[in-house]
Amino acid sequence: MDNQSGMKILMVCLGNICRSPLAEGILRQKIQQRGLNAVVSSSGTGNYHIGEPADPRMIATALKHDVDISGHRARQFKANDFDRYDIIYVMDDSNYRNVIKLARNDDDKIKIHMIMDVAEPGKNLNVPDPYFSGIEGFELVFDLLNMVCEKIADNIENQI
Repeated sequence: MDNQSGMKILMVCLGNICRSPLAEGILRQKIQQRGLNAVVSSSGTGNYHIGEPADPRMIATALKHDVDISGHRARQFKANDFDRYDIIYVMDDSNYRNVIKLARNDDDKIKIHMIMDVAEPGKNLNVPDPYFSGIEGFELVFDLLNMVCEKIADNIENQI
């Protein structure tokens, strides 16, 4: 990776209002705290929430853990994101299939990773979508993404 301009990371879920904005916010905070040369953004495979803020329940969950995602606005994943990002982390199997369909070549495909594989390599575990769950579902997603983003930050730090 070109560390002159920093590693560019994209988090992807379905609507870009729950899991991926949280992953973006958590990792951004860890990058800033460690002074790492990396940038992180997020998008969704669907077009349902373009321009909308993150789900209020996810904003509240994030704030409870001192992560502010209140300024987030949803956007849809586009094929040119493969040109803009070095690594693309997807939250579940469905997101993976949707993103891989937009891959134009093998160089695009090798950028796509199941995010939980960082913590549990090769298991292809999903980060559950908390949208239809209670607050405990949002807390579970926070715990999973906080743990995996810590490992991603470790990986970025170890590449420098």
